[in-house]
Amino acid sequence: MTYSALCRAAAVVAAGSLLLPACTSRPATASLGAAAPNQFAADTVLRRIATAQDERRTPALLPYLNRPEEAYRRAAAEALASVQDKAATPALLALLQQDAEPSVRREAAYALGQTADSTAEAVLVQRIAAEPDGTVRRYVLEALGRCTSRSGLASLTRLPPALAPDTAALSGQAWGLYRAGLRGLTSEAAVSRLVQLLGRGNPTSARLAAANALARTRGLNLAPYAAALGATAQQDAHYAVRSGAAAALSKAATDPTVPPLLASLARRDPDYRVRVSALRALNATMYAPVKEAVWSALTDANAQVALSAAEFFLAHATNEPGGMFLEKANRLENWRARATLLAAALRQQSPEQAAIRRAVQERYTAAADPYEKGYLLKALGEDPAAFDFVQQATFAPNQPLVIGTYGMEALVALGRQPNFPAGRYPEFALALRRGVLSGDVAVMGTAAEAIRDPKLKLQKLLPNPDFLLQARDRLTLPRDLEAWQSLQQTIDFLQNRTTPTATPVAAATSHPIDWGLVSTIPAGQRVVVHTGKGDIVLRLLVEQAPGSVASFVALTRQGFYNGKNFHRVVPNFVAQGGCPRGDGWGSSDYNLRSEFADLRYGEGAVGLASAGKDTESCQWFITHAPTPHLDGRYTIFAQVVQGMDVVSRLDIGDRIDRVELMDSRR
Repeated sequence: MTYSALCRAAAVVAAGSLLLPACTSRPATASLGAAAPNQFAADTVLRRIATAQDERRTPALLPYLNRPEEAYRRAAAEALASVQDKAATPALLALLQQDAEPSVRREAAYALGQTADSTAEAVLVQRIAAEPDGTVRRYVLEALGRCTSRSGLASLTRLPPALAPDTAALSGQAWGLYRAGLRGLTSEAAVSRLVQLLGRGNPTSARLAAANALARTRGLNLAPYAAALGATAQQDAHYAVRSGAAAALSKAATDPTVPPLLASLARRDPDYRVRVSALRALNATMYAPVKEAVWSALTDANAQVALSAAEFFLAHATNEPGGMFLEKANRLENWRARATLLAAALRQQSPEQAAIRRAVQERYTAAADPYEKGYLLKALGEDPAAFDFVQQATFAPNQPLVIGTYGMEALVALGRQPNFPAGRYPEFALALRRGVLSGDVAVMGTAAEAIRDPKLKLQKLLPNPDFLLQARDRLTLPRDLEAWQSLQQTIDFLQNRTTPTATPVAAATSHPIDWGLVSTIPAGQRVVVHTGKGDIVLRLLVEQAPGSVASFVALTRQGFYNGKNFHRVVPNFVAQGGCPRGDGWGSSDYNLRSEFADLRYGEGAVGLASAGKDTESCQWFITHAPTPHLDGRYTIFAQVVQGMDVVSRLDIGDRIDRVELMDSRR
């Protein structure tokens, strides 16, 4: 997936804050092409820099680092953050140490972090104390977190005493520890410092980073810090900090105060995103004391909360009466929560199993919405006795593509069930082979992934990769890249290759940036996404992501997005749409290159989905809340400026009626 970009003004963050709000826009004065021009319209040098970035030409970018114009040095440094070539590290380090302009040093630090070159560690450590500008120092600390070794972690954990009152340094330290934690680098001292940074007196940015670091760093035991985490989860003024602290409490589950606290948050926090995080932090050991609170959450007014409650029962309920789940599911209005609870009913393996299975199959037959039918197939994926029904539904002719996609996922889930009959494994293997040869990219990719799963041990049943080679060679690149990747990885697996086959990423020359179109897009151009739930207004970030915005505008003008669906909605994460197939496996006939501008994923960021760096296409997503683990990994090309309440209500299958460029005089 890719991420949405924030406006250039928001990129130049205040020294004490990295928590970026939705962009504010200038008053609209004219239609597309007539309002304030973007920075590329008249500046050919900036276009050349952006083209060199798009073409990944480091040697062409390096001379711009020595230009007398601050804007060009800054732009070239930021461009190298997308290229991510370690050959540029020495030049970026020199820029960080020697350039007179803070904005240039800032982008040099950002690019060094994006490149993640460990050879930059020593200079970054030295720069913490030597850097005179607070904002640049914050960037240096965050970059250090992306580059540091385990031995260098101490420099992040213990700031020089002179920086103790520096709010920018506190934010940078917290983000640096967060970035290091994502890489698996932490220590008891680092954890203790992060808990300190949760304190109310610290900047919101530092508290957000600390909460996310504690939530996302693996392998932590946070039971000793349960009281501090609980206080933050209940009392912090910012919902995203409370949400992160609630998520972190999952690592403090052995403390007896945690289950009732999370249950209370799931019931009472005023923000649905915190309620979702609290539900997701619950685990099987907490089941009995929190069950009633989760039952209550099934009828929460927000569908994301209700779904999260149903997912809790699916993941953690054991030895419950399946009929009880069936009864409660039948009372739910939200179809995703209902189907998920039906899956929980089937997972219980209760005496009512056959009756529950028949009820789900009857719902499938009666359902008109293909997405609901798909979720019902997912539910049947919990019951091996449903294999024949699911297989028939998966390969039924003349049905919506999404049903085949969900059906193959359900077939794979059935084969992974511990009670799947051993005698039916050859039939299961043949169903996967049929999926690979089906010609449907989603079915092919999902089936191929299952074949290479070592736990399924299908190598003896399907030892010859010829059918996979045949299917792969029928694909069209770059459109079918994701299916190609899955098939090739399975071919490598069956052929016992130790070195993976490289992914054939399309070159920039196959779809260069359309500078003619870019020059007509005003800075701050707005777009309205008309959905069945209401309108969402986006501000396009053409100056940060010219290639991505030009592609989006061209597709919008063609009416490409009209009538598409939101095919993926993950609670408290993203709503994703724009897939021509409607299941996430569709693409345009070209790829774009990733544009990693100096931006952060805050609430309402709009990004491009991808199957890896430089494989972006037509799918895009909107974030429900800050998602900093996506920063610098997915292109941000727009920002929601109106309609986040609509985004919060979106669900799978909701229709994009049309997308239109707004006349800025409106």
